[in-house]
Amino acid sequence: MTMDTYLVGLIGSGIGPSLSPALHEREADRQGLRYLYRLIDIDVLGVGPEAVGDLVRAARDLGFDGLNITHPCKQLVIDHLDELAPQAAALGAVNTVVFEGGRAIGHNTDVTGFAASFARGLPDVPLERVVQLGAGGAGAAVAHAVLTLGTGHVTVVDAMPDRAADLAAALNRHFGAGRAAAATPDALGGLLGLADGVVHATPTGMAAHPGLPFPAELLHPGLWVAEVVYRPLETELLRTARAVGCATLDGGGMAVFQAADAFRLFTGREPDAVRMLADIAELAGVPGAGVGG
Repeated sequence: MTMDTYLVGLIGSGIGPSLSPALHEREADRQGLRYLYRLIDIDVLGVGPEAVGDLVRAARDLGFDGLNITHPCKQLVIDHLDELAPQAAALGAVNTVVFEGGRAIGHNTDVTGFAASFARGLPDVPLERVVQLGAGGAGAAVAHAVLTLGTGHVTVVDAMPDRAADLAAALNRHFGAGRAAAATPDALGGLLGLADGVVHATPTGMAAHPGLPFPAELLHPGLWVAEVVYRPLETELLRTARAVGCATLDGGGMAVFQAADAFRLFTGREPDAVRMLADIAELAGVPGAGVGG
């Protein structure tokens, strides 16, 4: 009997520390697959983000089954694909490319990944008023997920006002007028005082960007806090929020569920997300860490 084989990769900048190869390959090993996940780092190759089209074509020609795409190529890759799944088209960003019959089809599993993690880790929290900090690539996906989950209104806060305004306008077009608004960081005090929860989608808290994204005194026990950062799983924001009494969600679940959705697209097989959650806790150096808090 021949073993099913898959060759996939990740295109992005500074992706050496990524846990995606280990997440995918561990699950594949458990399913008896021969599965190679390769990093295609544009920094190592010495090329710019605009080279993503050439890299996608090369991967297709070399027999790759698919690719994950990360910063800063999620938007740039779209012009080099043959087709977009509806979610990717609505978002204007692609994080997964599947090669089928010589065609490159773009998907976005960040939206479904965050939604699945949130539903598992923060079930039954109030969703009438949500504040989201960060309007970049991850922020756009998470904001779509938050509204898909049934949030009444989301306020997008970003240090770049035009970026926040553009995302809010896109959300209102997709979900209906009045569902989203934009604000600048100086409004956070008033916004968080009235909010049910806050989603953090900036790099602050990552190993290379330590610290809090806003003053600790703006946290209060009535606020839930959801984090997108997963290296480390326990960010200063989550640690501080738990100490105040907030319900919390770490970024590990989004990383796992988006990887699980990509694995399903690449292989047609059903991944075991619970096993993958245990994997990421171990890989991120927090044995026994779960999702939610």
